[in-house]
Amino acid sequence: MTKERMKGLFERFKGGNFTVTFWDGETCRYGQGPPVVSFIFHKPLDTTFNLDKPLLSLGEAYMDGYWDFTGEFTEIIRIIEENKELLKPAGLTGKITGFIQSVTAKRQQKQNIEHHYDLGNDFFSLWLDETLSYSCAYFKNPDDTLYQAQINKIDHTLKKLQLKPGERLLDIGCGWGWLVIRAAQQYGVRALGITLSDQQYAAAGRRVKELGLAGQVEIRLASYQDLSEQEQQFDKIVSVGMFEHVGRDNLPRYMEQVNKLLVPGGLSLLHTITGMTEEPVNDWMEKYIFPGGYIPSLREIIWLLPLYRFHLLHAESLRLHYAKTLDHWYNNFSRCVAKVREKFDERFVRMWSLYLRGCAASFRVSGLDIYQLLFSKGLNNNLPMDYGFIYA
Repeated sequence: MTKERMKGLFERFKGGNFTVTFWDGETCRYGQGPPVVSFIFHKPLDTTFNLDKPLLSLGEAYMDGYWDFTGEFTEIIRIIEENKELLKPAGLTGKITGFIQSVTAKRQQKQNIEHHYDLGNDFFSLWLDETLSYSCAYFKNPDDTLYQAQINKIDHTLKKLQLKPGERLLDIGCGWGWLVIRAAQQYGVRALGITLSDQQYAAAGRRVKELGLAGQVEIRLASYQDLSEQEQQFDKIVSVGMFEHVGRDNLPRYMEQVNKLLVPGGLSLLHTITGMTEEPVNDWMEKYIFPGGYIPSLREIIWLLPLYRFHLLHAESLRLHYAKTLDHWYNNFSRCVAKVREKFDERFVRMWSLYLRGCAASFRVSGLDIYQLLFSKGLNNNLPMDYGFIYA
């Protein structure tokens, strides 16, 4: 891609103050105010650079070492947000068709999960906390460690579910199993955790056996669609960080399955990333990080609840908690780059750095959010009228 074409792209930006330094040393300034970030291009972009998919192409170019930057990554995301109409993939027809045809078969869904979560327990253990919790933490105090904040998140979630001894708990997308283990230990429930990741299934199963909980906690390699209400129903159902993987057309299918598996009056907590509007995941994230993923809007989820007689009881945004969680992950990742590079390669290191930093910045400036939504199946008049117990 020639320098002239790149200048033409940047000149079309309607927001953002930045500089671009090209491989021949020329520096151009864009925007009306003082530059907040600088892009440095080390060499001309490949001739395959696709102007119809600029975010995908720029992401790939970063992975391949074509460019770097100075300044806060938050400002890059702010510039993208201010020019997102320009940076969207071209062609409205293609977007609508993609929505209509986005039904994900169970086999494909498992492959999508394996693409990300089966990179290896040894990889995730390098930069996650001791619980291997790979979802938004909850920082009750500014100086909480990542481990403490993840325990806070699990306890915060379990409080909302109002668990009682002997109740049956289902965790859809249980990850490495810490939530169901802690629920069994602290509340005396019988818990089933399901995951599509072979790596998570093996590690969580080992944890359960090591802790002597095999008669109380079961980990199963299964999809939420595999469970039958004839086999078992649950008093409480929780899902943390899984809803984003079901695909847009499967959102009603998820709610229908929760409705079937939950007893009348039972509680379900959905912990999910949300967007401001209904849009596909950007091309780079879809290709390299979360294939098959879809970020639902909050209004999409709320609109679905009444269709299954779900009554919303409590909603809480954890947006800045997730930004801080990602900061911790990125810092941990940065400290173990040599080990990651040894296991994968430099391109992978740059890809994951871009992913972790980009997500942290997006939660701060783009409108990306994360909610915990607590709802009941039908009316339940035996619940507390005051929710202060959650924060006590």
